[in-house]
Amino acid sequence: MKWPMQIALAGALALGGCSGQTPLAGSGAAPPPAAAFSLSPGDKLKIATYGEEALTGEFEISPAGTIAFPLIGDVKAAGLQPEELSKAIEAKLGDGYLLEPRVTVQVANFRPVYVLGEVNKPGEYPYTQGLTIRGAVAKADGFTYRANEKRVFLKRAGEADERVYPMTADFPVLPGDTIRFGERYF
Repeated sequence: MKWPMQIALAGALALGGCSGQTPLAGSGAAPPPAAAFSLSPGDKLKIATYGEEALTGEFEISPAGTIAFPLIGDVKAAGLQPEELSKAIEAKLGDGYLLEPRVTVQVANFRPVYVLGEVNKPGEYPYTQGLTIRGAVAKADGFTYRANEKRVFLKRAGEADERVYPMTADFPVLPGDTIRFGERYF
């Protein structure tokens, strides 16, 4: 009776070590790199300065890629990770305004995604961490009866043109993406 339990435990331990491997070919797209989640215009941030209530609040990244922060003015935010932005604010606050400022930056809301074409409710939807193409279709109440479910047209934020990709359930969606589903012909 002990052997089946030991075999099951050994199998679970062996499979647990595989979690850091890259996906097998044909299993879908790999997850997006961390750089894909860098801050961009339209993102809403929660910024807290320890011990300074007047320097704590919610800020939105402007179309110019900056936030207007009290005392120090415009701070470049677009293209940075939240940790990098907190360091930049700390550096500016420490330059004659505060002694040893401590700042934390969290993303309150990423910019939305847009789901268009042959879905039941095309429109703008809030981005959630880990969103996939199938998740975006679910937010838009599913495909219409005319939808081509074998390919998807995707335009990433900052790119000029949309690209065609084969439809896979685990294809990652990034903040600001425009997803379009075409019509099937048969």
